[in-house]
Amino acid sequence: MTTVLAIQPGPMPRTTPVPIAAARPRKQQKLSPAKENPTAGKPTSTNGSVSNTRSRRERPCDACRRRKSRCVIHEGAALCVLCEFHKQECTFVQSPLPRKRKVVDGDKKDSPNVSKKRSVDAEPPPLALATPTITATAPSPPQPQPLLAANIHLPQLGETLGLQRRQHSRYIGLSSPFDPTLIGLSHFDIRNESTFDLGTLRRVNDHECFIMLPDENTQDHAEEANYLSHVEQLVHPHGPALLDIYFQVVHPSYPIIQKHLFIERYRSGDRSFSPALLAGMYILALNWWSFDPKLANYSKPDAARLEAIAMRSLTLAMERPKLSTVQAGLLLLQRPESDSWSLTTQLVAIGQELGLHLDCTSWSIPHWERGLRKRIAWALYMQDKWSSLIHGRPSHIFNANWAVKPITEDDFNEEGDGYDTRQEETEEEAEENHRSRTLFAQMISLTQIMAEVMDTFYTQTAIQDFANAGRKSTELILARAKPVQIKLRQWHERLPAEVKMHAPSKSKLISTGYLHLAYFATEITLHRRIVQSLDTKEPDNYGLFMCRNAAKTRLISAMDFVNRLKPEHLQAFWFFASKVNFTLIGTFGSLLWATAPAREEAEFYKLRLREYRWTLSVSSKRADFLEYAVSMLDASRAMLNNLAEKPSLAEQISKAGVPPPAPPMMYPVMRAPQFDEGEDVHMNDDGASFEGFDDESPYGSRPGSGAHSPRSQ
Repeated sequence: MTTVLAIQPGPMPRTTPVPIAAARPRKQQKLSPAKENPTAGKPTSTNGSVSNTRSRRERPCDACRRRKSRCVIHEGAALCVLCEFHKQECTFVQSPLPRKRKVVDGDKKDSPNVSKKRSVDAEPPPLALATPTITATAPSPPQPQPLLAANIHLPQLGETLGLQRRQHSRYIGLSSPFDPTLIGLSHFDIRNESTFDLGTLRRVNDHECFIMLPDENTQDHAEEANYLSHVEQLVHPHGPALLDIYFQVVHPSYPIIQKHLFIERYRSGDRSFSPALLAGMYILALNWWSFDPKLANYSKPDAARLEAIAMRSLTLAMERPKLSTVQAGLLLLQRPESDSWSLTTQLVAIGQELGLHLDCTSWSIPHWERGLRKRIAWALYMQDKWSSLIHGRPSHIFNANWAVKPITEDDFNEEGDGYDTRQEETEEEAEENHRSRTLFAQMISLTQIMAEVMDTFYTQTAIQDFANAGRKSTELILARAKPVQIKLRQWHERLPAEVKMHAPSKSKLISTGYLHLAYFATEITLHRRIVQSLDTKEPDNYGLFMCRNAAKTRLISAMDFVNRLKPEHLQAFWFFASKVNFTLIGTFGSLLWATAPAREEAEFYKLRLREYRWTLSVSSKRADFLEYAVSMLDASRAMLNNLAEKPSLAEQISKAGVPPPAPPMMYPVMRAPQFDEGEDVHMNDDGASFEGFDDESPYGSRPGSGAHSPRSQ
């Protein structure tokens, strides 16, 4: 059961229990019927606690605002006077239209030729930034201020579960001291809350409950405002411009922020932002500082100091976990230089405290918050699974305790405060948004397959199974590999056209590269386990050839993919695991070199790795994080210096006295990176990579039986 607890001076009068139902969505004039929650008519949570008597300076209910009447709520009443008289709901859902502020400094305004599209006059391709969403209307930047004027409208977050300003929630598990049966005896009010001596329980459906706790009782809560001021001072006066970059480059491919709600809060001067979250957004945006022709003329803010403040603030925020805590941690982990493992494990624990591992479909929270929770939950899932792969350590998320439903188009809903005042997106922007959402959803699907690869081949149980199989280990691995490979092939066959590498980008930065790189990393992780199991001392010549040939096919396709990346790919946002995924291609090539049975094959991989290093080195001029892959490739090369000299193929044939095996597939020499015109990578539609592994034999069809090698698509 899920419950939220907040310390109160005394017990609350017991009222008749209210049936639990999903909260109704915000009533928007532009909201289509398809977006409406089917549970209309059920009790809708109001924002925060009900005051004794509502004064003129306090926020009126929706009905009184429409009538332009004074909104008065008497002590102990749940409805205002007018709503009670008209026998209607008294809600605080709709928001007044905020007054747009003018830019104070004339130099901060975008010139006419820049207001719609920003461009880069240097060699990198233009960002093609849309009309700025923040710098166009907000001060540049909003000056740190301790308190807000009473007449400034702030988005109402009281009915949310994970975004409240002055309290935080913790999930109450089934085996905790708060027994579900005892909680069921409590009387819940119209907000589905029940107050008792220890605080406030908040019930989100019939089975799950949270306990709400005040932020002020947590460690160093007062320091949060100081951290926020430090963050703003470090980026002054470029905060709004950096947020524009963030929402135009990072957010589309990594949509873990409720964009319009965030922008509305920022424009309104909200001082309750998480310092770690704001710093994380600034830090990521700094990677594209030089792409903005205005920012490029200024000194870049100190990213190291921002990171230090962000990490200290995040540590304190973990004492009062909210959705912003997980958001901040995930963004900080997208830095190429971040140490992802320890922080990832902490975020998984915080996510469980917030109930991110649960199915929130029927929860009585705002409709848009459900979608936001799912996006954050799946981002956390991907962070955990890819961290597990790149570090070679156990995952902390298990399918048995993961109830989050698959992501849908509706989960990207941007309703909420600020939605009505958003800028209407152009047809081109709508197309790019659809591509980005598809990219995020496809990365989730691929990550689930990759997680199955890790569970099938890299757990301690699997390792022991293969060890116990002895000389039959390769057969066992191949048998277990086939179902996973079929899933990979089907995933690739169904990949939507808009996220394929050859999809047109219209000279904009495009992040589809990290998805395709993750696909190659998944296949390489699968083939790597097969190659590791091959017995070169007493090999089945044909089986050895087939397995190694399939591995070679994957390696060449992956290297060819990297070789054909264009500037609009390299300079876009890349998922945090990408720097290691590039490295894994080199590691796989080094493994094939080290295990090559003949000198000629070893020389082939030596040449390929030399070319791959050169490609990475040239590409790193446009993508700094590739320097890591270059350094790791050099480290592997140093280890290979200890490799004993291998016999030539002729020597092996002479010693064995048998005809040579079928010749290996030949590949053209890799070309230089195609930065201006190069072709896109192409694969067969079936996405096959196990060449010939389609019949009932352990190794597949014989050469010449129709097996074909995949090419990249």
